[in-house]
Amino acid sequence: MTRILLYTTQFCGYCRAAKQLLRGKSLEFEEIDVAFDAEKRSQMIERAMGLRTVPQIFIHGRHVGGYEELSALDREGKLEAWLEPAPDALVPEAFASEARVSEALADASEP
Repeated sequence: MTRILLYTTQFCGYCRAAKQLLRGKSLEFEEIDVAFDAEKRSQMIERAMGLRTVPQIFIHGRHVGGYEELSALDREGKLEAWLEPAPDALVPEAFASEARVSEALADASEP
């Protein structure tokens, strides 16, 4: 099963759009509302390498970014690859949360 985690706030339009995109693909996700929980917000900021905006999206522990990055992966047909669990040898757990969309896209475009 795909593990998708979204850090959100209740009234965020981009958060709603990300959830709608995932629901439209019948994907389950865990949502953590960081609006009134300083500890969870701090956790999000740390995991997202200092980014403070919502949503922050993680798939299998890998940092996707926000809605724009998620939407770009979907438009470019690359979201499906992110939904497949990466072999542990390729994405060690210690580094999984630091993976970025730009790195994945750069790797995919190299010959």
